[in-house]
Amino acid sequence: MRRLAPFLVLAFLLAGCGGKETVSPTAENVVGTVAAEKQQAVGDAKAGATLFTAQGCGGCHVFKPAGTQGNVGPDLDKLATYAKTANQGSLADFTHESIANPSAYIEKGYPNAMPNFGSTLSDKQIADLVAYLTKTQG
Repeated sequence: MRRLAPFLVLAFLLAGCGGKETVSPTAENVVGTVAAEKQQAVGDAKAGATLFTAQGCGGCHVFKPAGTQGNVGPDLDKLATYAKTANQGSLADFTHESIANPSAYIEKGYPNAMPNFGSTLSDKQIADLVAYLTKTQG
């Protein structure tokens, strides 16, 4: 019997390890909430064109669809290239962030001079600008 004892102990240990179902522990109480992704408003490119002019964006930016030749800020005809270089999401996400929080990414060779429109424009207005600026980009 003494010789069988180690084998019996091993058999009992292994008996609990061969189950087909894996059980994961679950929380009994959940504290807080899971942050949901913020949905961007759907923009209207025509309204964005009007807003681009009204906000004076062309005074700082080149943008052929608007006929502007500003040279303080980046050339907005190259927005898709800047978004790819920045590697911070889609073109629309990059453009939105660049308007709402312009210091998040500064294009090389340009000053950090753009006003923070995230505090002065509504989400809908920013979405309109995004729609306008990205509709001709590739």
